[in-house]
Amino acid sequence: MGSFIIKRVLVSIPLLLIISFLTFVLINLSPLDPAEVVLHAQGVPKITDELIAQTKAELGMDRPFLIRYINWFMACLQLDFGKSYVTGEPVWSLLGPAFLNTLKLTLVSVIFIIALSILLGVICALKEGKMMDKSVRGISFFLTSMPSYWLAALMIWYFSVKLDLLPTSGMDSYKSYILPVIVIVLSYAGIYFRIVRSSMVSNLNEDYVLYGRACGLPEKKITMHILRNSLQVAISVFCMAIPIILGSTVVVENVFAWPGLGSLSVKSILSRDFPMIQAYVLVLAVAFVLFNTISDIINAAMNPKLRKDL
Repeated sequence: MGSFIIKRVLVSIPLLLIISFLTFVLINLSPLDPAEVVLHAQGVPKITDELIAQTKAELGMDRPFLIRYINWFMACLQLDFGKSYVTGEPVWSLLGPAFLNTLKLTLVSVIFIIALSILLGVICALKEGKMMDKSVRGISFFLTSMPSYWLAALMIWYFSVKLDLLPTSGMDSYKSYILPVIVIVLSYAGIYFRIVRSSMVSNLNEDYVLYGRACGLPEKKITMHILRNSLQVAISVFCMAIPIILGSTVVVENVFAWPGLGSLSVKSILSRDFPMIQAYVLVLAVAFVLFNTISDIINAAMNPKLRKDL
């Protein structure tokens, strides 16, 4: 197992290098001159060619492309993503707290998504084709198809405005988590529960289930075996739910004024804060690679056959 983990980590390194290079290239392909963006952000009334050349020299933009990339990449390894064009503060001093706030919201939501998906997936698989199965699938399809901003607005109107029970914005207490978590869970649980259900239904038709029942094994024990085998398929999906939600909380965070990555990314894009955008894209890409690697390791630990594939 140790050799598999080492190999899997080594495979991820070239991918991370490619991602970092593409992140740097895409930002540099922007038609906007970063030096002009900096000067506009600083409120310079008249931008001249001399000022642009001076700003480029100060920011190191007059150096060759590969030199700039290597310097930027080496700095990123130390969590130094440069300084914000807008505020002049180090990018990580702004991105770090926002990342932690979004991560907290994501982890709480994922815990409820996993618990609800497994519960509903097992119930619907065991009641396949019956009213319970059809009702849950219909409701989940309806909730999943609802735009998250509209669902969030409904939650605010009912629980915050009409009932005056929960806050509408910020993250002052545990109550601030309730509405954003509900919106995220309702938006994603329907997708993941169907994956668990589908895997459960597939395993219910396997020969080992028939053999177990023929041998007189308790139904609960058979169900637990089916669930264990079904989760091997779902684990990859559940692991990838974390980076997916990390990168898709933009709407929820802006509706609930949550001080996380989503809100920060929108502000950075509107103000054309290139270092912040670069760091945001890179952090999310690294999160996808990291959790994909973790899911492969967990699956390999549960199924030794997968260790031979690498």
